[in-house]
Amino acid sequence: DVQLQASGGGLVQAGGSLRLSCAASGFTFDDYVIGWFRQAPGGEREVVSCIRRSDGSTYYADSVKGRFTISSDNAKNTVYLQMNSLKPEDTAVYYCAVALTQYLVHTLSSYDYWGQGTLVTVSS
Repeated sequence: DVQLQASGGGLVQAGGSLRLSCAASGFTFDDYVIGWFRQAPGGEREVVSCIRRSDGSTYYADSVKGRFTISSDNAKNTVYLQMNSLKPEDTAVYYCAVALTQYLVHTLSSYDYWGQGTLVTVSS
């Protein structure tokens, strides 16, 4: 079974940093994309960033460019999201998901499997 385990959330002050991890297991494909999404209270789920396994190509939402960095350790089948200069508006449940495609997709409907979320709370 495909499993995605997100971890690393917590409470941090504005300006602080957190690193989220997404451990993937249960699938073997030549290429795929791991994405991070978030959903704020009362809001819709939105893309944050994604990375393609084969060549490390990345995508970032405009709201996080320059502050967040996505990376992967293919040997560990783990993707990381380093979040710096956090703002209260980054508060959300963060989810990781996998799209079984070679294309660097970043729309929710393109993703095939989802992990449980991890809560990030940024206080002002």
